[in-house]
Amino acid sequence: MKTPIVRFFIGILLLVNVMCAYAQDWPQWRGTNRDGKVTGFTAPQTWPQQLKQGWKVTVGLGDATPALVSNRLYVFTRQADKEVLVCLDAASGKQLWITEGYAAAAPTGPAASHPGPRSSPAVAEGKVVTLGVNGVVSCFDATTGKLVWRNTEFTSVPQFFTGTSPVISEGTCVLYLGGTKAGQVVAFSLANGSIKWKTAVDGPAYGSPVLITIEGTKQIVLQGETKLVGVAFADGKLLWEVLTPVGTGRANNAASPVADGARIYYTGLNNGVNAIEIKKQGTAFVPGKLWTNAELSTAYNTPVLKDGFLYGLSNQNKLFCINASTGATAWVDAAAHQNFGSIVDAGSVLVALSSTSNLVVYRPSGTGYSQLAMIKVADTPVYAHPVLSGNRIFVKDNESLTMYTTN
Repeated sequence: MKTPIVRFFIGILLLVNVMCAYAQDWPQWRGTNRDGKVTGFTAPQTWPQQLKQGWKVTVGLGDATPALVSNRLYVFTRQADKEVLVCLDAASGKQLWITEGYAAAAPTGPAASHPGPRSSPAVAEGKVVTLGVNGVVSCFDATTGKLVWRNTEFTSVPQFFTGTSPVISEGTCVLYLGGTKAGQVVAFSLANGSIKWKTAVDGPAYGSPVLITIEGTKQIVLQGETKLVGVAFADGKLLWEVLTPVGTGRANNAASPVADGARIYYTGLNNGVNAIEIKKQGTAFVPGKLWTNAELSTAYNTPVLKDGFLYGLSNQNKLFCINASTGATAWVDAAAHQNFGSIVDAGSVLVALSSTSNLVVYRPSGTGYSQLAMIKVADTPVYAHPVLSGNRIFVKDNESLTMYTTN
């Protein structure tokens, strides 16, 4: 028979376990802080040749990375001719709810092979915000899936359709909208969808905005077609900009900025990897170039910053490492992967997943590449980030979402 004090401590342990399970969230593009880092992932001492499949669910077409919050997965996809948001129980894969959806014309031209959404949902303050391929912005109640508000004003889209993902902070949802050579940064009230401010900027590229604060001024940093810009979060004022031209043909800027305090790293196809620092001079914010590494650049990958090094996947299909202080190349792996890919900092390991559907696990090191595992995780190409939580890895492939465990 358990005494009251024993029951009390058992209850505390159960509560701690629940809290720990909920702590490993991935609520938006590139995780909690939009930096590709996850805490608390349980990496095995020895990686298996295959991961254990817990469940697999058909959810619809799309490249959007699912969001994971409080053991719920929010998956934004295309089913038939509609864009829908699906909510799943992360433990079982059971569908908790699905939105009614809205009719969405499929992408055409070079983007037609990717008919589903690319923009990853953002979850915050009890809401989920999505951006459809044709610029439809929707906000749903995270518990019930009920539509809270929708905006269909911004129907101009880039050549390869929308690629940026929403960012939510302080009751405001900011999106980079618009089309070629005509972009707008738009701040919506999360509560009702009213527009707080909007600022005309360079046309949007395919990365997503990040938030920084410099000397008390909160800023949104966005990568456009030809410019990297900083915009005041409070009122949308353009604070600074840096030219980031791209080459000819299908070259584009598809990487998100990587922020480290006032230092920002950016890269794009044929544009190398670059570092700048934003300094306040009087009332102005002034960007200063720190270095450029012309040897490497990315096509469809955003590097992660860890312990003074940038880890990325180059447009030459190679994993690489750059010294973040100097810009010098630390190493380039000889093996070929695929330049459509993502890298996640999982603490003791880095996890890369390219469109080849191979999950590559390697050690973070500035002295050389050390691979621990390469595991096939899907039968179709993968363009979404893997979502890591505890000992679980969630993989969204062409049409399905699979939950794996590392043991």
